[in-house]
Amino acid sequence: MSCLLSCCASLSCGLCTSVASGISGRSARLGYCGLFGLSLITSWILREVGAPLLEYLPWINTAGNPHSKEWLQINAVFRVSLGNFLFFASLALIMIGVKDQNDKRHVIHHGGWTVKFVVWALLIVLMFFVPDVIISFYETLSKFGSGLFLLVQVIILLDATHTWNDAWVEKDERKWYLALLAVSVGCYIAAFTIAGLMFIWFNPSGHDCGLNVFFIVMTMILAFGFAIIALHPQVNGSLLPASVISVYCAYVLYTALSSEPRDYVCNGLHNSSKGVSMGNLILGMLTTVLSVLYSACRAGSSTTFLSPPSSPRSGGGKPLLDDKLEEGKKGKETAAVPVSYSYMFFHLIFALATMYSGMLLTGWTGSSSSDSALIDVGWTSTWVRICTQWATAALYVWSLVAPLVLTDREFY
Repeated sequence: MSCLLSCCASLSCGLCTSVASGISGRSARLGYCGLFGLSLITSWILREVGAPLLEYLPWINTAGNPHSKEWLQINAVFRVSLGNFLFFASLALIMIGVKDQNDKRHVIHHGGWTVKFVVWALLIVLMFFVPDVIISFYETLSKFGSGLFLLVQVIILLDATHTWNDAWVEKDERKWYLALLAVSVGCYIAAFTIAGLMFIWFNPSGHDCGLNVFFIVMTMILAFGFAIIALHPQVNGSLLPASVISVYCAYVLYTALSSEPRDYVCNGLHNSSKGVSMGNLILGMLTTVLSVLYSACRAGSSTTFLSPPSSPRSGGGKPLLDDKLEEGKKGKETAAVPVSYSYMFFHLIFALATMYSGMLLTGWTGSSSSDSALIDVGWTSTWVRICTQWATAALYVWSLVAPLVLTDREFY
């Protein structure tokens, strides 16, 4: 534990130094990712070892109504989450309508990092002085915000797979077509392998697990359906996006079923995972941080659904942090240069990601949770992921059939 805390402290100090020292426009997104990652580290530390400190705050743990350790842990996570949410939500409001680099708010987005870090830290500290009723309201609001973030993740995945497919098709070489076929077949093999393993893990013999079987069979049917629709002559589809979405749906179902309560007989993993070890906690946290950070940054740089109308679509193939267009021209002011992505949506995605990560760290339960030792476990988490899988399937099918239904609109 001491080693873990030392590592977290070192990483936190590094992030603080890099953020406060001033970050250029080219790496602005990296700076925001640093603040977001630091908020997750702070939440986790308070959840694991810092929650008892809340017992000494009389306005939180009143003598007449003392709270359990589990309640304090969840409350600490949401207080940090609320401060981080307010920081990014405020920036999202400030950045509404920024379309070119002549806008003064363009400078606010890229500069003033010392001030931003101080404001971010103050917001988090101030959240430990607000009444419990506000935190409870934010808990409820976070469930809806997390659902929106999951939908954004799906859109990002669809955008990435179509971009990947188009990039290889444009090369117009036999080896790239063979590569597309190989990757597609590999993804389908992976999807059905995962489905087969789930039949073993989540349908143990001697138990009636019809619900789990239904989910697994439905996932396999969806995978077949994606391929049939994508390869239909009237649909301008491809096998690669269909295969990637299929393996993603299989993965989402695995995370959903593995999130079933540990005392549920149809969760075959419960025999070997009564609790979550520190190693599993670290691995789960790192996975969460990486996925959330990637989703937030990818959303901010997307040129297909989050870019302002004036931004060039051709910039989508550039590296994530290649923001040469955003540095602007020094000296005399010339013609307005459009921003390459929507600043407002960028901060909005971070705000929603903050809600999502807060729900993950508390297992999608409220302050009444009695099993805070388990991250992301419970029926709420299970059904959120099931609904995410269904939304993924619906969005992908709609992306294929929309050009046939809405013939008067242009699709890319």
